[in-house]
Amino acid sequence: MSLTTADVRKVARLARLAINETEIETARAQLSGIFDLIAEMQAVDTKGIAPMSHAQDLSQRLREDVVSEADQRELFQSIAPQVEAGLYLVPQVIE
Repeated sequence: MSLTTADVRKVARLARLAINETEIETARAQLSGIFDLIAEMQAVDTKGIAPMSHAQDLSQRLREDVVSEADQRELFQSIAPQVEAGLYLVPQVIE
């Protein structure tokens, strides 16, 4: 897909970008290259290929879920400005 300078001007206006004529030509060439790459990738036959989240078959190492700190809930609630039924009371910020 080849873009015109009018297309680039329109995109720049919509994006609120102030670009001069030299930048327009550079952006046109770069955007055309991006669209050509997209067209090339869309032309690849991907039937029978399962989608994957990572290029390599990796798994996350997991650690044991153990408590590593002492329970200081009562201490923190004792110094809080307002607490009710074990909950911290804060000013309403969204109406």
